[in-house]
Amino acid sequence: MSAFEPQAGPSDLDDIIAAIRQVQQGGGKLPSERDLAEHLNVKRHQLRKALEALRHAGDLKPARVRRAPTALPRYGEELVRVTNPIEVLELRLIMEPGLARLASLRASSFETARIMDAATTPENAPSGEVDFAFHLAIVAAARNHLAAEFYKMLRQVGVDARVKVARTTAPTCPKRIAQRDGEHRLIAEAISQRDPEAAEAAMRAHLLSVQRQIMERSNAGAFAA
Repeated sequence: MSAFEPQAGPSDLDDIIAAIRQVQQGGGKLPSERDLAEHLNVKRHQLRKALEALRHAGDLKPARVRRAPTALPRYGEELVRVTNPIEVLELRLIMEPGLARLASLRASSFETARIMDAATTPENAPSGEVDFAFHLAIVAAARNHLAAEFYKMLRQVGVDARVKVARTTAPTCPKRIAQRDGEHRLIAEAISQRDPEAAEAAMRAHLLSVQRQIMERSNAGAFAA
């Protein structure tokens, strides 16, 4: 944000919020808190109040919480050892259709736009990261902090379990990426249209598709062995 020139300081909280929205519209991603405060010519504590108001309204991602270096893992190796990808998908099938329903009812326009953007994989983008970003955007839009934390844990356990159950993973082919993006867009469109039944059904159909592919890969591995 060093290219920005400091401007006359906004006079109150609403003015600061409006100024932040203008920065979002101009570039999308906000700079660091320090650079943004300098650009808007406001005190850091004033800026924090405005950012918190935007987060509460769902127009800004929650602040990243930094864990202490000595903090214990959120879940142990034993949990990873005893589970498998199918169990992870079964639990996702229980959780995510309901979260998609909530997102269709609670998502702000900012969150809806983020979900729509994440539904399509950019060229040469890491497939797994794009998939996780899409699902996490929906979970965030559901506005349930406990569910969001549990979902992150579930996905991380799933990644660890796949590494332990299947030591190697075939790269995702372009055909599958296109299929997944189509499924993602159906979910995103239902959320943007505020259609909870369609959002829930589209998410369930997508996860069932993922589950079938995992089972096919598992069966193929069993035959190969």
